[in-house]
Amino acid sequence: MPQTRCYYEILSVEKTSSQDDIKRSYRRLAMKWHPDRNPDNPDAETEFKACAEAYEVLSDPERRQLYDRHGHAGLRQNPVHDFRTRDVNDIFSMFNDIFGQQAGGRAQRGSARGYDLETEIEIELEEAYKGCEREVEFKRLDVCEPCSGSGAKPGSKPAQCPTCGGQGQVAQTGFGGMFRMVTTCPECRGRRNIIKDKCDKCRGQGRVATKRKLGVRVPAGIEDGQIIRLAGEGEPPPPEVSAEGKGPRGDLHVVVRVAEHERFERRGTDLVTVQPMAFAQAALGAKVKVKGIDDSEHDLEIPAGSQHGEVVVIERGGMTPLQSKERGDLHVVLQLVVPKKLTDDQRKLLAEYAQTEKLDVHGGESSFWKKINPFGG
Repeated sequence: MPQTRCYYEILSVEKTSSQDDIKRSYRRLAMKWHPDRNPDNPDAETEFKACAEAYEVLSDPERRQLYDRHGHAGLRQNPVHDFRTRDVNDIFSMFNDIFGQQAGGRAQRGSARGYDLETEIEIELEEAYKGCEREVEFKRLDVCEPCSGSGAKPGSKPAQCPTCGGQGQVAQTGFGGMFRMVTTCPECRGRRNIIKDKCDKCRGQGRVATKRKLGVRVPAGIEDGQIIRLAGEGEPPPPEVSAEGKGPRGDLHVVVRVAEHERFERRGTDLVTVQPMAFAQAALGAKVKVKGIDDSEHDLEIPAGSQHGEVVVIERGGMTPLQSKERGDLHVVLQLVVPKKLTDDQRKLLAEYAQTEKLDVHGGESSFWKKINPFGG
């Protein structure tokens, strides 16, 4: 039976998430829950397969629309695979466009590259404006040194898999021989051999999880969701392709998240901010200082008669795009602020102004006392 858990929750995405966000989240979670990375966690394979099922639905616009409207019941006419019965390598083969070239299943020896990895960093808007340096820490699978990736205990050798005869794949026929299906060997999982005396360090996997730290240069002008690719910082080719890890490594994709700013909102290369103004400034006009993203102060001219919500543009006060010097603008939204408390002099002046426009306004403190004590005294 397929999963009944919410597919969006499984992939840690929102219903409004884009296809690119769903793809990135699936790749990250699939690498996180890969059984080879979690040899001591019996639930890892279950989570790995649940992520694959969720991605199969949410990556298909038609299925996603049915699921959004009717939930799991909407998929009965267009059922999903039961990933619980599938081999992990077969799942990688289904989605090999996500994990790197020829990442899953059987491939020619030495022809495949390793898996791509993904991690995230968060920066402030000021750092996105001027660029910055960040350190990322991530886990990846590397070739086990004691066994040189073979998975066998030093001094011993792997034996040819008796199930597939060293081919890494097995063929099955059905319906009286009408069709033939080739799948990854369930015994050796595509590695072509089996290990009787396993390496103590990698427990026969040929790969061990290692922590790695790298310095990342974030270029000025980067936007939220953009990716910095660190070539060759991913994983080596899988054991079924090259036990020794010979061949090009995958890449590390660093997704940059730009935190929300308390004063600025970014719209491409332009920035938007709010500038409070008093009634007198709106009516008579004024010149005020506005602090920019680069800590510089801009002279902002508030025209006489300005209305609440009007926008004044400060040219070249915004962001600089990647690999360009053409800076965007700063859009200043004027916000009329009405004081909650007035002094007696301020109240008197405003009352006199109201009379010139024949406006009906409260008379001030005396009107309040009349409401609670209409007979005086």
